[in-house]
Amino acid sequence: MNSQNLLIMSIPALVALGGGVLASIWNPSHQMRSLIQHFAAGVVLAALAVELLPEIGREHAPGLVIAASFALGSLFMYGLKLWTMRLEHQASLKDAATGLSTGLLLATFIDVATDGFIIGAGFAAGGETGTILALGLSVELLFLGLALASEATKGWRIIAISGALGGTVLLFALLGNVLLAGASHALIGGSLAFSAAALLYLVTEELLMEAHEVEEKPISTLVLFGGFLAFWCIQLMGQ
Repeated sequence: MNSQNLLIMSIPALVALGGGVLASIWNPSHQMRSLIQHFAAGVVLAALAVELLPEIGREHAPGLVIAASFALGSLFMYGLKLWTMRLEHQASLKDAATGLSTGLLLATFIDVATDGFIIGAGFAAGGETGTILALGLSVELLFLGLALASEATKGWRIIAISGALGGTVLLFALLGNVLLAGASHALIGGSLAFSAAALLYLVTEELLMEAHEVEEKPISTLVLFGGFLAFWCIQLMGQ
């Protein structure tokens, strides 16, 4: 791995920490957090549609491998959903006191780990894919700290959480790059398909579900498309 790739992989981690610092001095309202979650959801959807799925196609992995990997990722995330629901039920009194959603926090860490692995896989696949994914997913990571901010998670706590998220994305980016360097097209394609299922879960079952817990404003739809457009513009500028 060259130093330039390592530097690019570090950008999402630094951006995540910066988002935590911003969240420590600005605690957005519930409505604003909902808009932020819509924006982040749009970015993740764009990462899937604009870069990740086309990259899976470019790997020319067997269709059965792609389908099986996506199905496996879906089952994994379904199992995770059942597990987090059980955790939230067992710790409902604690969560009520802290205002922190265990399910959302756990899913977020899994999401950034997936983001990191996808970035590493992008660099392993070659070309500009890794760079585009790193820059695009940095937009999502910038807003994650604000999306997680609450009365209980502010100040040093949100900085610590965001720093941990940044460390997670960098660790898994390095891990993905090392494990998939020189791997077959089938293995890279399957890994990306598994990751696609995880990102789809984050959008549908976490970000948008949490965002819809408050009364939705018509502008929320526009913000969702704005997040999609932001990532797409990054991808277009990288061509």
